[in-house]
Amino acid sequence: MAIQFTETEEKILALAGTDLPDTAQPFKTIADQVGVDEQVVLDLISDLKERKIIRRFGATLRHQKAGYGHNAMVAWRVPDERTDEIGELFAARPEISHCYVRRIYPEWTYNVYTMIHGERPGHALEVVAELEKESGIDDNCVLRSLKELKKTSMVYFK
Repeated sequence: MAIQFTETEEKILALAGTDLPDTAQPFKTIADQVGVDEQVVLDLISDLKERKIIRRFGATLRHQKAGYGHNAMVAWRVPDERTDEIGELFAARPEISHCYVRRIYPEWTYNVYTMIHGERPGHALEVVAELEKESGIDDNCVLRSLKELKKTSMVYFK
């Protein structure tokens, strides 16, 4: 069953689904543009999340524009019984923005993935070496970012 939004809710979601205003109070800025109180915006987003209509509401770092141009996705082969432990260890690193477990396949048996953002040439590989030493996991495949082709959020209302 499709969710029915009011015209005001659609306006809020259209604005919240784009780059947030670069202001001290971005949700108040959205509220002002729509003509409602800031709490209305916050309540709508919270309600959608609580009802699991949206999974998350967060920022997307455009890492190359932020000065992190030496990045790598690293696929790791981690024993199943250690994925939570290793995931927590990896995710604690400030250079890692994404850390998750994926299904393995006969032709690709890596199951833990990390997105490492390096500040200079070789930095991502230094982080990989440190993680290998800390975790004892040295079976990995470094997939370097050559060019960012797309990084956008879904747009539901315009």
